[in-house]
Amino acid sequence: MIKLNYRKQRFPAAFFLSLFGLFPISLPAMAESINQPTIAIIIDDMGNQYQNGLDLVLLPYPLTLAFLPERRHTQALLRLAQQYNKEIMLHSPMENLLGLQLGKGGLHENMSEQEIKSTLANSFKAIPNMIGINNHMGSKLTTKPKIMKWVMEQVKQHPFYFVDSRTSANSVAAQTAEEYQIPNLTRDVFLDHKQTRKFVQKQFLKLIEIAKVKGTAIAIAHPHKVTVDYLSWALPKLDEKGIRLATVSAIWHIQHPHQQMHSNHKQLKNNWLNPSTAFSHKNTLSANTAYTQ
Repeated sequence: MIKLNYRKQRFPAAFFLSLFGLFPISLPAMAESINQPTIAIIIDDMGNQYQNGLDLVLLPYPLTLAFLPERRHTQALLRLAQQYNKEIMLHSPMENLLGLQLGKGGLHENMSEQEIKSTLANSFKAIPNMIGINNHMGSKLTTKPKIMKWVMEQVKQHPFYFVDSRTSANSVAAQTAEEYQIPNLTRDVFLDHKQTRKFVQKQFLKLIEIAKVKGTAIAIAHPHKVTVDYLSWALPKLDEKGIRLATVSAIWHIQHPHQQMHSNHKQLKNNWLNPSTAFSHKNTLSANTAYTQ
């Protein structure tokens, strides 16, 4: 268990200054830094369980936290996540093939366009300071082009990005987001759908290998005790392995170095250009590795 400490997180200042051209380093050194393999880790299901969620909030690294709307601990953990400068997403519940219950904010295939959009609008309000969205479960809904169009029409009204969790190999979510010119990314690896340290280690190493080949890679994990313990042990070792950890929005900017994320929206206050929250420092190899949910 991580003890609650209200001191602000600190990251190596020289790295951030050099990365953003504010520190006199050589161009080759800057290029090497910018081209460094970079990973992002999204923690899904935030709000269901307090202590593990708290421990993840308190890790002094730029994890991206995806909150379920209107869960028992969502608001308390959201307040702490904001205090600790974590990037915040909505983890939007979507209908799955297994018939699992979605809870509040759930999107179902039998909903009308208005119901889909109003439910999403309420979820957006329930997660203050969110800047992105990904799907919770959704192995059924993300394969439905009409529903995904309704979803993206609502997302498009805000300066949000979309991450396709790829709970189905047949998902059209990212493709639809692209059609609506919504900044979008796709999950590469699930870290902990088997809750053993050995499995999490295997998936974490896979994540790093993908980042070395592609330049960037995105993992999804959950607030399980094994995940908290493993990340607490592994993240401090990334620097010595030459790997950066970044927020999801930072990954998008690395992938699109000459583009604005939201050219038609007012820039967010806490976007990726805040280096203290975006980085930690010292087509896909996961081809259809979806698990149905």
